[in-house]
Amino acid sequence: MKHSLLCFSTCILFTASFFAQETDSLKNHWLTIHAQTTVINQFKPHFHAPYSGENSLEKEQENKTSITSTLYLGARLWKGASIYFNPEIAGGSGLSGALGIGDATNGETFRVGSPAPQLYLARLYFTQRFALTKETTYQESDQNQLGMFVPESYLSLTIGKVSITDFFDDNEYSHDPRTQFMAWSLMDFGAWDYPANTRGYTPSVILEYISPDHEVRYAVSLLPVQANANTMDWDIRRSASHNFEYVHRHQINNLEGAVHFLAYFNTTQMGNYRQSLNGLADSLAPDITSVRAFGRSKYGFGINAEQAVSETIGVFLRASWNDGNNETWAFTEIDHSISAGAVCKGNKWKRPDDELGLAYVTSGLSKPHRDYLQAGGLGFILGDGQLNYAWEHLTELYYSAALIKDNLFLSGAYQFLVNPGYNRDRRGPVHIFSLRLHLTI
Repeated sequence: MKHSLLCFSTCILFTASFFAQETDSLKNHWLTIHAQTTVINQFKPHFHAPYSGENSLEKEQENKTSITSTLYLGARLWKGASIYFNPEIAGGSGLSGALGIGDATNGETFRVGSPAPQLYLARLYFTQRFALTKETTYQESDQNQLGMFVPESYLSLTIGKVSITDFFDDNEYSHDPRTQFMAWSLMDFGAWDYPANTRGYTPSVILEYISPDHEVRYAVSLLPVQANANTMDWDIRRSASHNFEYVHRHQINNLEGAVHFLAYFNTTQMGNYRQSLNGLADSLAPDITSVRAFGRSKYGFGINAEQAVSETIGVFLRASWNDGNNETWAFTEIDHSISAGAVCKGNKWKRPDDELGLAYVTSGLSKPHRDYLQAGGLGFILGDGQLNYAWEHLTELYYSAALIKDNLFLSGAYQFLVNPGYNRDRRGPVHIFSLRLHLTI
C-alpha cells in the first residue's frame, strides 16, 4: 500500500515540477500546477486507563502512519474567472482510527473505516472576481492560486466542491496541519461543526467581499446525509450549512494582524441528546441515531485573532462555542474550545526557513452532550461506555526544518494530552510523538 502510494505521489510531484518550470517565468499565468505530499508518523506509548469503550482511545502502545498526495491544477478562463481541479489520494490511519479524542492529534487523518489508499476528487470549483477598484497587487502562483495581478478590492463568487476551511477561519500561524500544528482544534475552530464529507470537502456557493482592511464572506454548503458520511444531501430546503465571517486586518507598530469573527448555522436530520435519554431504561445505552429528525439545528460562533509581535514571532488566539443540543454532524465532538500559541522563525539561529511552534488548547462539551456519553451513548468520535467528565487539554510543540528551501520540510512534534474524550477516569496523560515529512512544488 505504501509503495503504490509513494509511486503515485512521485508521479504527481514530477508532473507538477515539469510544468512549473514552464509557467513560473510568466507574469500573468494562464495555468497553475502545484503538488504536495505529506507523510506523518505518530507514536504513543501505553497509558493507564481503568476501562475502555467502543470509541475509546486505545490504551496500548500505537504507531500509525498517514500519507496524502494532492495535485493542484488551475486555469484562467477569462478576465477575473478561473477554475481549479484537485485529485487527491490518501491512506493510513490516525491513532485508534481517530477515535477517543475530541481534539484528534493528526489533521491529515479522517474518520474512515479503512486505511487503504483511496483516490478521490478533493476540489473542483469555479471562481469569478469582479473588480471594485483599478488598483492592483500581484498574486504569486501557489496552490489553487494563479500568478497574476488582482484588484485590491473585489467581489467574488465561487461555486463547486471545496474545503470550506480554505475560505473561512484562516490564521497565519495555526491553520495547516501539513506545515504547522497538527491537532484538529489548532488547525480550525474546535466547536465549528463545519460542513464536510468524511474527507473534509463539500459542494458550496461562496460570496466574498475583499479589500485591504476588511473581508466579508458567506457560504451555503451541503451536509452529509448521515453524520460523518461521504454522500451529501442535495435538498438544501431541509439540509444545509450557512457560514458567515467578517475579518478585520490591521497593523500594530507596522506589524500585521487580523481578527476573524465567524457564525454558523447547520440544519439537517440530527439526533437530539436529551430526547435520546428520555424514557430510557437504566440498563440500556442511548442511541442518538434512533431519534434523528429533520428540522434540528446546530449554531455557533468563533473569534480568531493573529498578530505578529516582531519580524520573527507571531501569536494567535482562538475561541469557539456551539449550542450542543443536537449531535455533531461533520467535524468533531467539541462544543466549546479555546486555544493560544506562538510561532517563531529560525532567524536567530541562522535558519530563517525553520519554525518553532508551541500551543495549548482546552475543549469541553455541553451538558446534554456529556449526559449522553455518561449514559453510555456513542458519537461518531467518542464513547468510553461511561464518563467522569472533565475538560480535555492538549499542548503541542513542533519544530519544522527546511531541508530544501520552499520545497521539503521535516518536522518533529510532541503532544501532551490529558483527559482524552473528556474522561477524568482515563486521564493519562498521553504522550504523542510525531514525525512529519512535507514535500511541495
